Amino acid sequence: MQQDMQRNMQAVRIHEFGGPEALCIEELATPCPRAGEALVKLEAVGVNFIDTYQRKGLYPVPLPATLGLEGAGSVVATGPEVRSIKPGDRVAFADVRGAYAECVAAPEQRLVPIPDGVSADTAAAAMLQGMTAHYLSQTTCKLGAQDRCLIHAAAGGVGLLLIQMARNAGAFVIGTCSSEAKAELASAAGADAVILYTEQDFKTEVQRITAGEGVTVAYDSVGKATFEDSLDCLARRGRMVLYGNASGPVTECNPASLASRGSLFLTRPTLFDYIASREELVERSSEVFRWVREGSLDLRIGHRYPLAEARAAHEALEARRTTGKVLLKPGANRGFAA
Repeated sequence: MQQDMQRNMQAVRIHEFGGPEALCIEELATPCPRAGEALVKLEAVGVNFIDTYQRKGLYPVPLPATLGLEGAGSVVATGPEVRSIKPGDRVAFADVRGAYAECVAAPEQRLVPIPDGVSADTAAAAMLQGMTAHYLSQTTCKLGAQDRCLIHAAAGGVGLLLIQMARNAGAFVIGTCSSEAKAELASAAGADAVILYTEQDFKTEVQRITAGEGVTVAYDSVGKATFEDSLDCLARRGRMVLYGNASGPVTECNPASLASRGSLFLTRPTLFDYIASREELVERSSEVFRWVREGSLDLRIGHRYPLAEARAAHEALEARRTTGKVLLKPGANRGFAA
């Protein structure tokens, strides 16, 4: 391990659950990688809704906690028993706690190499949201030309990627969003139709667009505010994929209602069950990176904030003022060897 690294680093922490004001920037001791770990100096950190759920206590984490699960940067040191990576390697991850920091000690098995020609910003933007869109469209529901999809939050980070993956698979895509500007982004990503839910009843519009047939798949990351109407948008034996809680969790669902609506399927997946093995993590991330390099997947990085402005990033995300990916940018080198 290098001996010239600084002793302290900046990190964004919470000491109690709450709103964005619970986030605070602190100086912490730089972690020392243990056996099987690598110390990664972060260049880009992904901001995701799961971070807000953990901050609020919806998904409780031990306190005090450094938030963040996703990032990209360069290895600066390795602990014992690390075999596949070395200092200087560029790596990314999507499920390592403590990413809202200048450095993180990450398990070797959860790090994936960043291909040549892919920047750290792009890698951070591609990991959690890119692999989420990948498993939703390729595994949870293997989409094809026979499918009609409803995608809520269509101009968000996952939404824009999911639209592209669904269209590349040949599916017909209906997106929902809150403004004309976001509708333009969704259309540019490939949505066949876009509904402004602030002006139109999306359930009525879906039935109109599909000539009363409904959609075969509904992807809902909004949760409480849209869940029931999303079920009503489904065709017989349609699939409801609830993968987020942006408006609050869905706490009541009578399974019998799935039968009365046409023998529907309901799943509540999370990315971490779809990248649980090293093999699946590498397979998914590699395919997302390949699509980015080939140009078949366009990653939109909509907002970049300094690490110390994590509170502003959370406020903007929860107020739905963001489009595409939101990144935090840790400070300059501050003494770490590259």
